Amino acid sequence: MQKKCGYVAIIGRPNVGKSTLLNHLLGQKISITSRKPQTTRHRLLGIKTTEKAQIVYVDTPGIHQRRHNAMNRYLNRAATGSLVGVDVVVWLLEALQWTDEDKHILSMLQQQACPIILGVNKIDKLQQKDLLLPYLSEMAEKRPFHSIMPISALRAENLTGLETDIIGLLPENIPLFSEEQVTDRSERFLAAEIVREKLVRRLGEELPYRLTVQIEHFEEKPHLTHISAVIWVERDSQKGIVIGKQGKMLKTIGETARKDLETMLDQKVYLQLWVKVKQGWCDNDRSLKQLGYLDEK
Repeated sequence: MQKKCGYVAIIGRPNVGKSTLLNHLLGQKISITSRKPQTTRHRLLGIKTTEKAQIVYVDTPGIHQRRHNAMNRYLNRAATGSLVGVDVVVWLLEALQWTDEDKHILSMLQQQACPIILGVNKIDKLQQKDLLLPYLSEMAEKRPFHSIMPISALRAENLTGLETDIIGLLPENIPLFSEEQVTDRSERFLAAEIVREKLVRRLGEELPYRLTVQIEHFEEKPHLTHISAVIWVERDSQKGIVIGKQGKMLKTIGETARKDLETMLDQKVYLQLWVKVKQGWCDNDRSLKQLGYLDEK
């Protein structure tokens, strides 16, 4: 029996809940999350196969208007490029919010031919619930949407309704991936992202945007996986912050990352972390490519 199958891009400005939504729709964590904007840096596929459909969700970096360095430009290219060839777009807004970046995304979507579902997220945080209905009416005036869905990605509220809407819009097609596959990314890639998530969550406001993680060694044995990772920063002073007093910060990050890696790999993990300096990597296109930030067609 032929299933519904297609690509669904999840887009929105930074920190609106795209990765949290993807993880809850899949029922497992493949995309890292934090309260800080621009945690997601790469396009990532999340694949959900049910009896009726195979939905290929495309998680994207937040679309923003800052283009002052190579990393910002890369993030925007990754996000806008993910709109090409998809069957459905889910555009996430934060309930009762309307920003310049939201306005910018609206103008981008004027050229989008496929159906667009507007997901109004974070309804669990609303203090004045009576303001939601007028807000939804206001958003409905912005452009024709297939549907407008108030949701809470964090609390998994109304996600069944959202997924039902999505499946209804997908074309009939044979599955593109095997039933067991949940993402297009390797365990090596996911390991680097897990380490970066712990760094983003533990460190101050600015430093997470000036660091990245590169896996140098990944070896799976029958009962133990050996992983060595380099945390790249831009300055010696940043290296000291990541390591922390007497190495305590790096040790804490390593311990929390190791626990998540053991859950993901379902076995013991030996994790080594090193901190190194590569000056100006964040604003150098060649350095970005060397560190795995590749434009994906």
